[in-house]
Amino acid sequence: MERSDGKWFLTTVKQTIYRYRMIEDGDTVVVGFSGGKDSCALLYILKLFQKHAPVSFTLKAVHVDLGWTGDPAPFYRFAGHLAVPLHIEKTFIARVVFERRKEKNPCALCANMRRGALHQAALKLGANKVALGHHLDDAMQTFFLNLLFTGQMNTFKPTTFLDRTGLTQIRPLVLLPEKTLAALARREKWPVIKNPCPVGGKTKRSEMAALIDELALRYPDLREKCRSALINSPFWKPDLNP
Repeated sequence: MERSDGKWFLTTVKQTIYRYRMIEDGDTVVVGFSGGKDSCALLYILKLFQKHAPVSFTLKAVHVDLGWTGDPAPFYRFAGHLAVPLHIEKTFIARVVFERRKEKNPCALCANMRRGALHQAALKLGANKVALGHHLDDAMQTFFLNLLFTGQMNTFKPTTFLDRTGLTQIRPLVLLPEKTLAALARREKWPVIKNPCPVGGKTKRSEMAALIDELALRYPDLREKCRSALINSPFWKPDLNP
């Protein structure tokens, strides 16, 4: 059931930020903003956190334009409503991936190029942190992808220092299940922008999402158990170095 206090998600995100020391005094944090529900939730929640945080930090947003035809006005309206400056980084990633390279499995190349464009934009904006909207379901999907297709037990980390750029990548929503973000999007009536990717919903990650949903029907506390397991695993061990 959705709670009506409007802040049921904020305590969990605060705990995540503090546990993994994601945001510290003087940081400039750039949010990767696609316009989907996850990135909308991330920008909204970090703006709430900024208002009452015990540290002072700068918040900005970057939308990586892959080259699809589209109106940027909805992105500017959403960011403007939150009083967060938005930078749109224009690229030709869609053309490279789908026309020039004609990748049969385009997701990996597209993700790498998007990540590179986001990091480049973040550096231009003077950021030292890049925030991504990955949630608990994404972490679980990545775990099952690694397990079933590479034979490895692994998933992404809540906080990762990137040697090549000097940026730190953070995932403040990583302890929230996707259904919480979907409930927040419904409550706030966000004009969530549909992903125009032609392979959207047809990937191995989509298969893992369906598998998790199927398992959760048999084991209703699956997500809670996975969250506890990840928190107590070496994958998500907090870095205690100063």
